[in-house]
Amino acid sequence: MSTPRPQIVVMKFGGTSVEDATAMLRTASIVEGRIRKGLRPVVVVSAMAKVTDALLAAAAAAGKNERDEALKISDGLRTRHLGVAAELASGDALTSLQLNVHHDFDALDEMLRGICAVGELTLRSTDNIVSFGERLSSRMVTAAFKHRGMDSAHVDARTVIITDDHYGKAAPDEAKIALALEAGVLPLVEDGKVPVMGGFIGSCNGITTTLGRGGSDYTAALVGGGLHGGAIEIWTDVNGIMTTDPRIVPEALRVKTISFEEAAELAYFGAKVLHPATILPAVQKNIPVWVLNSRNAENEGTVITATQPHCKSPFKSIAAKKRLTIIDIVASRMLLAHGFLKMVFDVFDKYGCAIDMVSTSEVSISVTVDSRESLPEICAELSKIADVKLEGSKALICLVGEDIRGHAGIAGQVFSAVEHVNLRMISQGASEINMSFMINEEDVEEAIRSLHKKFFSSPDPSIFDVEAAAAAKA
Repeated sequence: MSTPRPQIVVMKFGGTSVEDATAMLRTASIVEGRIRKGLRPVVVVSAMAKVTDALLAAAAAAGKNERDEALKISDGLRTRHLGVAAELASGDALTSLQLNVHHDFDALDEMLRGICAVGELTLRSTDNIVSFGERLSSRMVTAAFKHRGMDSAHVDARTVIITDDHYGKAAPDEAKIALALEAGVLPLVEDGKVPVMGGFIGSCNGITTTLGRGGSDYTAALVGGGLHGGAIEIWTDVNGIMTTDPRIVPEALRVKTISFEEAAELAYFGAKVLHPATILPAVQKNIPVWVLNSRNAENEGTVITATQPHCKSPFKSIAAKKRLTIIDIVASRMLLAHGFLKMVFDVFDKYGCAIDMVSTSEVSISVTVDSRESLPEICAELSKIADVKLEGSKALICLVGEDIRGHAGIAGQVFSAVEHVNLRMISQGASEINMSFMINEEDVEEAIRSLHKKFFSSPDPSIFDVEAAAAAKA
């Protein structure tokens, strides 16, 4: 008989969970708690808060030959990381950590100077520059763990997250990743060590790549899937998935449990807690995903699983996606012609432009997109076969719940709740768990408040954290 694998839990900590020395030591305490429970943590970390944005700004400055500005940003980041290092280590450990920080920033500065000299910023160079955030934070967190007495080991994520060469949004090769994890990470876990790696970054033939927006969560799911983990924990600065954005509705409730499909819909349509691709490797391996708060580690958070208990409420959550553009494509003589729809969607495919919603009539097609990149070129090509009109500053409201189709009269209830808001496009039949409609951006908050009042006034206590809401009112 083969020896059973240790119970692995992959723990991903976001930027606010590793933003400074205090946060990193708090993260170390959370990981220690998992070890005390007999679990074997594998830790994935984002860059320190706001570091990725700063690195992108440095890259942009270098691309415009603003050498002094680029190096000034880099110098500020070097100082910040050295300051955190001084709080995390001492003696030889501090000297070693400082040398690593200086080595990375020396390499970054050399890259920035090279971009200025060449006068061109490529996607490949951008990936290399932004990767420094996770490369640095993972070393810092490893030092924080060692400071707390944990036997931790730094792992360069680029040695295990193998991708293609689509710089900026590389696609992972899950089969190669699983083999690399078997060889480079599992032995550390079995030896009782806590591996720590940066999220978001990978490599293709030794060249640094990044996984795109939400990449650190994606890394955690890939590692969890590749190591056949028992759970994946996404540690952030909120108590889990909420019924809606609490900044809009302060009485929003924590969702205790939600299905993979519902969470993916929410993530795609605007919820900031998870990126839609994040949970796919977990879904494939049926690994539960927990969304937890590193600043309130005792909170139970939200668990995302394949199967769900029945919810008495028709919806689990309401999300909003802003800054969308509606493209109306009118071709009265060609719409019903064979191949016309293919011609339209081939244009969007050519420019890699994703479509959120589609609506058709006898003479027109309306689509919504969230990217303004290449819109002039897309419209120019569409204009060859149809009349084209754009409407910007739109938003998509998405209500997610189980078996929406099975709730008689639900559409009437939704639209009566927002009868004072002008609806531009509606989509219900395409999904059993999603009802969506388009409105003007300025109407988003009013629409969400009205919908939340309508559908979450009597929440199901088995699904929603009603106790916390009651305690807050007391």
